[in-house]
Amino acid sequence: MGATRGAIYRAPFFHYLLRLAIIAAISAGISLAQPQSTPDNSLAKSRAQHLRHGINMSEWFAQVHDPKGYTKEHFETWNTPADAALIKSIGFDHVRLSVNPGPIFHRNQADQIPADYLAEIDLAIKMLLDQNLAVVLDIHPDEDFKQKLASDETVEQFTDFWRAFAKHFSAYDPGKVFFEALNEPEMRDRYRWYGIQIRLVGAIREAAPQHTILVEGARWANDDDLIFLEPLRDTNIIYNFHFYEPHIFTHQGATWGVNSWHYLKGLPYPSDPDNVRATAATVPDDYNRLLIMRYGADRWNLARINVDFDQVATWARHWNVPVVCNEFGVFRYAAKPEDRAAWLKDVRSSLEKHNFGWTMWDYSGGFGVITKSPNQPTQVDPLTVSALGLHVPEQAH
Repeated sequence: MGATRGAIYRAPFFHYLLRLAIIAAISAGISLAQPQSTPDNSLAKSRAQHLRHGINMSEWFAQVHDPKGYTKEHFETWNTPADAALIKSIGFDHVRLSVNPGPIFHRNQADQIPADYLAEIDLAIKMLLDQNLAVVLDIHPDEDFKQKLASDETVEQFTDFWRAFAKHFSAYDPGKVFFEALNEPEMRDRYRWYGIQIRLVGAIREAAPQHTILVEGARWANDDDLIFLEPLRDTNIIYNFHFYEPHIFTHQGATWGVNSWHYLKGLPYPSDPDNVRATAATVPDDYNRLLIMRYGADRWNLARINVDFDQVATWARHWNVPVVCNEFGVFRYAAKPEDRAAWLKDVRSSLEKHNFGWTMWDYSGGFGVITKSPNQPTQVDPLTVSALGLHVPEQAH
């Protein structure tokens, strides 16, 4: 009783001192979450240098729109050695290879991955490595798969999947092949995602002790969710975020996500209160018209983009960890080409200013740097390539 009574008696004074300490820390601009010691992240930082200027290869092993689905014919014809050579000639140094686990994920036997499917991914990796391109193996499921991670049982099965998947690819050069735990988690519970990601990283590390792993924050890998994270204890990790801000510009014309995107066209970038009025006048409801006017009032430009990246850079310095942005882009069918290029250039130059490696979304899809048509030669978009600070190949001039 005596000890308890003394603790109660001293509590108000203790709380007073604690409040003073908090106020002093805030006043000094000091984060209370300080690393206990400086971890040795030199290996991850060194390997991050292989991920400076990259491109996402979608619609190959994920987002497949071919009515026949995920077939051997599709895998071997959608992208060829000529595509790998073109990617290299433009100046990209790595590829983020999206893999949808859905077609090869068997509940309660998730570690039993079909050998023929793995062999097709092997062929793709070898094709890219032959061009001296690094490869990020990105597990990129559909929304339904990610929503099932609300179940602990599915998390356990996904952990089994990753253990087997990483083991198969662990023989590749760990300086050239990377593993990404999950593309754009769709979890509003940041704490749950943090716990799940720790489990996945543990399984990957068990199967591939030398390879570097990419991790990200919850809620679609937004930059604000990245800086919510406290880094994992594993030091061979690169931290990743995606950037599509503001979505009202980058996703205008898109028929997925927010309904109002589909009737937006020609929304300008950079934005100001005057140049958005013409587009706002075409919007049929007051609420979404207001969102466009806010976009104009926010004056999105290079300086505004720097605000976000400044915060990520501060977080990265604080924790002494490498950071990359492995998705950014603009849907190309509704934005004006010159405005799309201006946004890409500003984001790319800001990422480089902050020493973040980057991977544009995507190679040949709706955000692409090239276009493909049946029985037609591949067309490189010189405006997009120039915005990325890379090289338009001679044959594309």
